[in-house]
Amino acid sequence: MLKNFYRTFALAMTVMLVMALLPIGFSRAANSGGSLAGLPGQAEPVTAYWLDSGEIATLDPQLATDSVSIDYIENLFLGLTNASPLVPGQVDPELATSWAVSDDGLVWTFTIRDDVPWVRWDPARHRGSVLRMVTAGDIEYGIKRACDPRVESEYGYVVAGTVAGCADALAIDPAQFTDADRDLVSVSAPDDTTLQVTLAFPASYFLSQTTMWVFRPVPREIVEQYGDEWTRLGALTINGPFVFDELSRTRRVLLRNPHIPADLLGPGNVGRLIISSAEDAGSAFTQYELGLVDLTSVPTSEVQAILADPTYAEELHQVFSPSVFYLGFAFDKAPTDNVHVRRAFSAVVDRAAFIRDVQDDLGVPMIHFTPPGMFGAPPHDQIGVGYDPDYARAQMAEAGYPNCDGFPAMKIAAFSGGVNWANFLINALQRELGCDPALFTVEQHGFESLINAVSYRQDAADRPHMWTMGWSPDYNDANNWVNDVLGCGSLHNDMKRPCSGVDDLIRAAASESDPDTRVTQYAEIEEQFFGADGLVPIIPLSMPVGYTLLQPWFSAPVETDGIYGGEHYDYYTVDQAAQSAGRGG
Repeated sequence: MLKNFYRTFALAMTVMLVMALLPIGFSRAANSGGSLAGLPGQAEPVTAYWLDSGEIATLDPQLATDSVSIDYIENLFLGLTNASPLVPGQVDPELATSWAVSDDGLVWTFTIRDDVPWVRWDPARHRGSVLRMVTAGDIEYGIKRACDPRVESEYGYVVAGTVAGCADALAIDPAQFTDADRDLVSVSAPDDTTLQVTLAFPASYFLSQTTMWVFRPVPREIVEQYGDEWTRLGALTINGPFVFDELSRTRRVLLRNPHIPADLLGPGNVGRLIISSAEDAGSAFTQYELGLVDLTSVPTSEVQAILADPTYAEELHQVFSPSVFYLGFAFDKAPTDNVHVRRAFSAVVDRAAFIRDVQDDLGVPMIHFTPPGMFGAPPHDQIGVGYDPDYARAQMAEAGYPNCDGFPAMKIAAFSGGVNWANFLINALQRELGCDPALFTVEQHGFESLINAVSYRQDAADRPHMWTMGWSPDYNDANNWVNDVLGCGSLHNDMKRPCSGVDDLIRAAASESDPDTRVTQYAEIEEQFFGADGLVPIIPLSMPVGYTLLQPWFSAPVETDGIYGGEHYDYYTVDQAAQSAGRGG
């Protein structure tokens, strides 16, 4: 299954190959920099322009898994709460104006606005009609829909991990599931402005999850009327700051939703976005140099030149993505079922050299899993063995393979951008441990093929011993890392790591209400995974770093926005006169 893996794959390809956070898809439009006439009777709206090579997989909040789709959903659908574009980790009110939690931490009660309309936009007439106001019942419907096995919501597992009854609903055979079974999910709307959510346990991180797209409301009558077609233009009914006025393989046009309450809009002045398709990062950079687009990611080949060029000083923005690239281990295959082998392999990796030689100096070394910026994350250079060849040799001898003598052949599966990760490891194993490179076979996969190949559902004989992978955050908490990926009960436990004492500590940290205690618990969890006596389920490698260029007339909080979920286009600001001059009038 894709989930965050696909989002991180897009980022991996960006930092090293293409455009930030965008998987590759479309070909560039011939009129990518062209202007669009204003609407009849209106002045030319303030417009932002950029290029995008990513395909929109879906506009359905309960079905989205990739960063491109989630960015658009963020701007089409308001959430229960909002991940602040300016203060990473801060949860702001959105549809919910306030919330309260019961003394036992199980029942959350949200007060919902009554002035936010559902708007159906007619792109042929460039106008929208108000269907009705959003109610607490729409949010209830959206959450329960994620728990309906017939919907096949990839992110239903997040809801099932916290909301009482969701896991029970998802466990029902889709062929036997009925609409009445949705009532197993402990979410209710006593009235139009009150939403109650009962948790399976007092999850301390639940509020941070409510910013996620999978918790967004959807209009039940539209979904039931149009079925899978409810998100096509003309049927699509939204409640967010923007509407789609045009959507094709070569161009997308969004307009500011004229019906949304003003206090729900960000401080930006952009009334229209024109997003054309791009062939590659070089195309986008060329358009930026010509002044035809307002922002672009910097191609890897151009980074050092741009860093050295003072003319870009005011336009260049460094963006740290709290994602982590890693190599996973199969616990159900020899020799990676041996903890001493896993420790040895991890300790031969010089992360600083990996970033220098493989990632063109675009990264931060990681020796444990949860990256900086997440609640509960230890400092990136603390906790974890890191690069220690002497320790690696001692562990390899304890595993029964001194000087790599008698070590068996292994397979490493990698997506195209990760093949050089695997080769870096193999070179380190040869240099530090004396292993014959011929022992290791690297199998290249497309990303979806890789997800399939490493799945815990595969028989051990059919799975690789190791694989390249990555993770990006869904919500601001270390639980999203040490539990949702490394926990023995996680759907992402493709390592097939058996449960142990560390899982008891993970569950305790999830339920603990005191933040300081939770920070201490997460530090101990990382130590039990990556310390000298750790289980080492994965080899953490790096947190990627990228660069974005913004034209002098354009501003956006690119350093802080979109860390969790999508970017907020209503925070974009354009100096229209300067832009017009920069685009040649």
